[in-house]
Amino acid sequence: MRSDNALLLDMLIAARKIRQFTSGMTQESFAANEMAQSAVIREFQVIGEAARMITPETKTQQNIIAWQVIAGLRNRLVHEYFNIDLKIVWDTIRDDIPDLISQLEAVVSQENSGEDTDLK
Repeated sequence: MRSDNALLLDMLIAARKIRQFTSGMTQESFAANEMAQSAVIREFQVIGEAARMITPETKTQQNIIAWQVIAGLRNRLVHEYFNIDLKIVWDTIRDDIPDLISQLEAVVSQENSGEDTDLK
């Protein structure tokens, strides 16, 4: 089983990929680009799956992160893949990913300052 440190880093890397994959895009260009949609949805799934596996203790300590919302989005993307609302995905990219990256950077930085972590 992966450690919380490794899972938090997985989430951060995936969130940064989402930002990279959509850099310079508009909602319209994202909606027209199936490759970008597929890549972004995959990274949202990684974020959600990693969040699901984080221990309750870490979730309690890092309660600024919207763990249930993240897991809910993952569940929706996986189980209702046939009914994905790209506007919601785009709004999440625009409104939530920057904050999530900041939150995760702070946590990963804190965790990485310990003596022996999985993040090295």
